[in-house]
Amino acid sequence: MRIDEIPVESLAAFRRGGVIPAQPLALTAKRELDTRRQRALSRYYLDAGAVGIAVGVHTTQFAIRDVGLYEPVLQLAIEEAESWISRTPFMVAGVVGKTSQAVAEAQLAKSLGYHAVLLGLAALNDASVDELVEHCKMIAGIMPVMGFYLQPAVGGRNLPYAFWRRFAEIENVVGIKLAPFNRYKTLDVVRGVADAGARDRVTLYTGNDDHIVGDLLTPFPVSINGQPDTINIVGGLLGHWSVWTRKAVELIEEISAVRGTDVISSAWWTRDAAVTDSNGAFFDAANDYVGVIAGLHEVLRRQGLLEGIWCLDPGEDLGPGQLEEIDRVYRSYPELNDDAFVRENLDRWLTD
Repeated sequence: MRIDEIPVESLAAFRRGGVIPAQPLALTAKRELDTRRQRALSRYYLDAGAVGIAVGVHTTQFAIRDVGLYEPVLQLAIEEAESWISRTPFMVAGVVGKTSQAVAEAQLAKSLGYHAVLLGLAALNDASVDELVEHCKMIAGIMPVMGFYLQPAVGGRNLPYAFWRRFAEIENVVGIKLAPFNRYKTLDVVRGVADAGARDRVTLYTGNDDHIVGDLLTPFPVSINGQPDTINIVGGLLGHWSVWTRKAVELIEEISAVRGTDVISSAWWTRDAAVTDSNGAFFDAANDYVGVIAGLHEVLRRQGLLEGIWCLDPGEDLGPGQLEEIDRVYRSYPELNDDAFVRENLDRWLTD
């Protein structure tokens, strides 16, 4: 499958930019898949106006592969994408592991109707740049690929400029999620795309949950054909946006309206700090991300989308003081939550 085989409407929407939530995993108290609530999450994101959904990624819990849930969860999401709304969302499947596993997962995603894979490289932490590039080419030979710069704190590895330039040169690379949580490394990716001559083909999405608004507002300086130019990050593929998603869509719409203007109000930087502060609570930054998934579950539980905060690993839970932090950001930034939107639609989303 090539980039030009992606439905025109879906690819255009992806390239314009928008919200792609990283979908969580809905479980029962027995830690079994809650099919009804898993479908409800997809319906929530689609009705909220998300450009697409990313499934089988870190927020979905990598352990779904160990318990036979990878294919069922991908299947549920693609069914809702094809039946719940009239438009065709841009569907992304998380693909991880060494080459044999990544190939099998990409082939499955392709067979189910996904448009791209988000390629995690944590299993190749000891590989050279040459080996990484060959691995990426193998997966890109199956279907379009989004690169994924995952921060080392949650299992990623440092990836140099040289890798990102060569990665962007791969013809079937459609985008990159930048999530190193590091400004220097973010610039490495942007410059790599520019120097590869891939600006028009490789669309950049932020995964830097600690600087979402700033990433979306910044015209990053690059050189194109020897001339000064800029590249923008146009959307976000984010675990953070698996909650309060309708407000995230509104935020993107507002940013798109002002991006590229000469004067950006200082109020935007206040909003950037508020979003980052909220993310700190959801992701449990105070405890080095111990409660990153459980924190997102807690917000969805409060809204009624999830029944509980259970993770596949019984030992994975909220971090010390995280519940109080979530309470605090709810009080501090009521304008950021979409609780009213969820209340209005929850019964419909939960209908079988």
